[in-house]
Amino acid sequence: MKKGKIMRFDVLTLFPEMFTPIKTSILGKAQENGKIEISIIDMRDFSKDKHKKVDAPPYGGGAGMVIRPDVVYDAYSSIKGRKNAKVIYLSPKGTTLNQEKVKSLAKEEHLILICGHYEGIDQRVLDEIVDEEISIGDYVLTGGELPSMVLIDSVSRYVEGVLTKESTEEETFSNNLLEYPQYTRPETFLERKVPEVLLSRSS
Repeated sequence: MKKGKIMRFDVLTLFPEMFTPIKTSILGKAQENGKIEISIIDMRDFSKDKHKKVDAPPYGGGAGMVIRPDVVYDAYSSIKGRKNAKVIYLSPKGTTLNQEKVKSLAKEEHLILICGHYEGIDQRVLDEIVDEEISIGDYVLTGGELPSMVLIDSVSRYVEGVLTKESTEEETFSNNLLEYPQYTRPETFLERKVPEVLLSRSS
């Protein structure tokens, strides 16, 4: 990412109320300080149905409902600067998110995240606008909201000014290594003492 630029996230979802947690802690401060910008777009606002329905039964039969392509496309089309953004569909079929992918995504200036739900999204709109499908693991969730929050959190940590450079360099998985155990006061807890080697370094 270019120095001084704000990292933009636009999230297309049917359940905007799920995103309250990203207004707190490090992400909340990063937004307040103008390091990242997160916009939550309710796809129901783009339904042409008077009852705000956004899904329909799948052609060919099968269980569940599929999100309509026109609803997703109109929501996507409402985003300013979308042509320069990388569009990601959170899907269990996607490439598994890891630290190298996180670092790569942090170099982007604008990410558009699409959260599926029900039995998924009509393939035609995915083929039209999506650049990449990403999964956070080999298991199935009820929708893409939680995966999108995981992606936003992990990527934001590498945006300049969100954390110190030392913090990201020493984090777990930064060098394909796990972080060592951490200790703090009190020196003795339930008869378990802080390792002597750490006490000697602190003195």
